[in-house]
Amino acid sequence: MRPVRVRNPGCSRRWHADEREVGRPVCRRAEATRKSLRRRPTTERELARESTLVRSCGRSFGALLSVLLSSACSSPASDAAGSNADHACPSRFATTVESFTPGPGPDFGQADLPDIVLGAPKGAGAVNGSFDVVTLGNGGSITLGFAPSSIVDGPGPDFIVFENPFYVSGDPEAPFAELATVEVSEDGEHFEAFPCTATEAPYGECAGWHPVYANRDTNEIDATDPEVAGGDAFDLGELGLTQARYVRITDRADLTGLNGTFDLDAVSIVHAACP
Repeated sequence: MRPVRVRNPGCSRRWHADEREVGRPVCRRAEATRKSLRRRPTTERELARESTLVRSCGRSFGALLSVLLSSACSSPASDAAGSNADHACPSRFATTVESFTPGPGPDFGQADLPDIVLGAPKGAGAVNGSFDVVTLGNGGSITLGFAPSSIVDGPGPDFIVFENPFYVSGDPEAPFAELATVEVSEDGEHFEAFPCTATEAPYGECAGWHPVYANRDTNEIDATDPEVAGGDAFDLGELGLTQARYVRITDRADLTGLNGTFDLDAVSIVHAACP
């Protein structure tokens, strides 16, 4: 039977009902009534053409999939400035001692330079001080390099200085501190200092008053994570800098006596730039 038009509010002009349907008309596209099934290939030439088309589509899809996967699995190096993706850098710790000028007083660990201050720290926790350190002496200074990596300004702290302080009787309000001023430089000649003038806790932007928890020999605490590593963290942004290649640490010459000399364990990079 031929299809006829019916008055059905639910059917537009493009829809027909079939007289063969009984009861309420069933709407369907008029085009569907005229559409014929695609003829299947039968000759050898048609079959070969069909096969070629399928292979071509397969290759195109494979290439597209490869591009998508490649984009998803890689990230630009610039993203690393604010994340831990820069863990791919060859080093996240000091690699060289550029200079060392000891001050008077104890010389503990100085015979073991430079290795004793290179690489990751060996912290002893909240109530003990590490012995894997070098004493700077009163007013002594040491400059470290990080080649081929450098420190870059990212969200929050950018590098961490590790000394060997501890909390007396486990009290965070009573740190046994040995303080130093921290400076940074891009060229090794011109340095910018973080102000360190405090004489009682809390010691602000001085280094040497937060215990060190990361220990490369005894635990898996990430020494580049300021949330868990311990030590004293510094932000280049506070000095208006975007990058530094050298860190200089100078013992506070105005502090003498039992806690008058800074003991350096290590320095780590939180936000690193790779060559």
